[in-house]
Amino acid sequence: MLQLLFILVNLTIFPSISALEFLFNSFTTNSTPVLNLIDDARLEPPVIRLTNDSNQFSRGRAFYPSPIPIKSTSNSTSISSSFSTQFIFSILPDDPSSPGFGLAFVLSASTSPPNALSSQYFGLFTNATVHTVAPLLAVEFDTGRNPEFNDPDRNHVGIDLNSIESVVSQTAGYYNSSGNGSDSFVPLNMRSGQNIHVWIEFNGPEFEINVTIAPAGMSRPVKTMLSYKKPIIANYTSADMFVGFSASKTQWIEAQRVLAWSFSDSGVARDINTTNLPVFQLENSTSSLSPGAFAGIVVGCVAAVLGCLCVFYWVWWKRRGKEEDDVIEDWELEYWPHRFSYEELNLATKGFSKDELLGAGGFGKVYKGILSNNTEVAVKCVNHDSRQGIREFMAEISTIGRLQHKNLVQMRGWCRKGNELMIVYDYMPNGSLNKWIFDKPEKVMNWVDRRRVLADVAEGLNYLHHGWEQVVVHRDIKSSNVLLDSEMRGRLGDFGLAKLYTHGGVPNTTRVVGTLGYLAPEVVTRATPTAASDVYSFGVVVLEVACGRRPIDTRFVVEEEEVLIDWVRQKYREGRLCEASDDRIRGQYSEDEMEAMLKLGLTCCHPDPLRRPTMREVVAVLLGENVEATQNELLAELTPTVSSMKDRSSSASEEGDKYLSQESELLSAV
Repeated sequence: MLQLLFILVNLTIFPSISALEFLFNSFTTNSTPVLNLIDDARLEPPVIRLTNDSNQFSRGRAFYPSPIPIKSTSNSTSISSSFSTQFIFSILPDDPSSPGFGLAFVLSASTSPPNALSSQYFGLFTNATVHTVAPLLAVEFDTGRNPEFNDPDRNHVGIDLNSIESVVSQTAGYYNSSGNGSDSFVPLNMRSGQNIHVWIEFNGPEFEINVTIAPAGMSRPVKTMLSYKKPIIANYTSADMFVGFSASKTQWIEAQRVLAWSFSDSGVARDINTTNLPVFQLENSTSSLSPGAFAGIVVGCVAAVLGCLCVFYWVWWKRRGKEEDDVIEDWELEYWPHRFSYEELNLATKGFSKDELLGAGGFGKVYKGILSNNTEVAVKCVNHDSRQGIREFMAEISTIGRLQHKNLVQMRGWCRKGNELMIVYDYMPNGSLNKWIFDKPEKVMNWVDRRRVLADVAEGLNYLHHGWEQVVVHRDIKSSNVLLDSEMRGRLGDFGLAKLYTHGGVPNTTRVVGTLGYLAPEVVTRATPTAASDVYSFGVVVLEVACGRRPIDTRFVVEEEEVLIDWVRQKYREGRLCEASDDRIRGQYSEDEMEAMLKLGLTCCHPDPLRRPTMREVVAVLLGENVEATQNELLAELTPTVSSMKDRSSSASEEGDKYLSQESELLSAV
């Protein structure tokens, strides 16, 4: 309460030029002229909805139309104004197990921040690696966990300074004061549809933000939940700024609603009337039941049982007649809320026309499609005679659908019609990496783009190994599985062979799968894929990109030059490592830079998996400020010496020889 008193004193000493105060206990048609609803935000009396369920990538904002004065000039390092606000929101997903998104309270110089993204970016921020200082400040109520943004959990509140990565965050909840003077923290689930009451105090002269939350209808807790007090806040404010809300999502439905809003920059915001607020819950949720409602449920249950019996008979009859095209299996109901119809994909791909064919691989064919909302997608169709079969198809969609990272291909949905299986994912207009390096491209990819793509893939692979709740071993890292988006940024795709296991565990598989030339020695000899075997495959891709050569090329007359790794190692032994680089990009890099990149590739391809770097270390090398120094430090520990590569006296090296002999046998068969 001292904080509220301090704000009142400040507002008395530093009064606003034109005081702003308003209170919406609910939102009606009379409210919308007062508020500016942008993109998918719309009025659904008595609330405001921020996103649209029918749009897969939806975002919406609701702002007070006039900016409020924050400081004297945009370049000023002091803030003269303060404000107090409180509001009530509700977040309710259709599927509680789906990735969450949340919403944010925003203080911004613009009602449409430039290059803002949907998905987990709240419709406010970009995915730029280096964030600029700009007048945008947000308090996020985040219902998703993105490890790459250092989110603590799937239910937290954070303060953001023009970046999706919060400067401070706290698990959502409130402090319950007891009679003995101690405060116990009570977690509060923001993703249950429950109405959440928020109080935010912005103390400009003290550069302080205080956030408190509690269930709607409960008195304001005495102790603040989250505070941030640093002068750097001034860098992210301007002379005049808009206040409001923003939210976004992907294909998963999550209803983000604002039920009431009170604001004042001339005192403490007036209290919201929390009585008679609408309550939102899933249709199958029930509260206290009247006798009539109970009788209705009983009748409904009887009807449901009869309906189930009819469904079971229908399914049995369909199976008996071998007409299972539209039967939904148990795993489909468990995993995927978004299922495309076959007719929709057939129309999108023009009847799976040859003109729309993008390519073919071990799983089947990939077609380009355009959905009814003009969104471009890629549709992967699994062959009837695919050796991987339905099990691997399920592995891909159950993996891709839960992974969210800017350097992974995002899955949009799936479809099954009988034995025809299809995955729908983002269309990558620039195709795969190998087409820009091999196959005599019209324009050869330059060194800057190659290096950036390698860094992108490394970040994505690091997320798979270290950033998710389980370790995801891709098992098929290769240049043709690296796809390029419209900005020529790399994204890792094709999770058809992926394996998941707990951190510290070992994957349970005995099959040798992958692509010849990219397989680590231990995978060939022991059929045990691990994160280290992915690192080996990534090392091969590094050498491919730097040398402009495929991992195995039978066009060379000299046998030692057929296998790329052996050829580069030989150049390393002879002290002529840079001669292995791609002739077509000579002059675009320094010799030290190319040598460091080739050494990184050799390090990742060490025959001993225990001496390979982790992807976290590789990312540190590729994104570090002093790349050569960081890389030399890593290589000093991990790169095999000339003598060890010649002698291969260790057990790991003997295993490498065994791998090379088996690979030679495969080559002779080819």
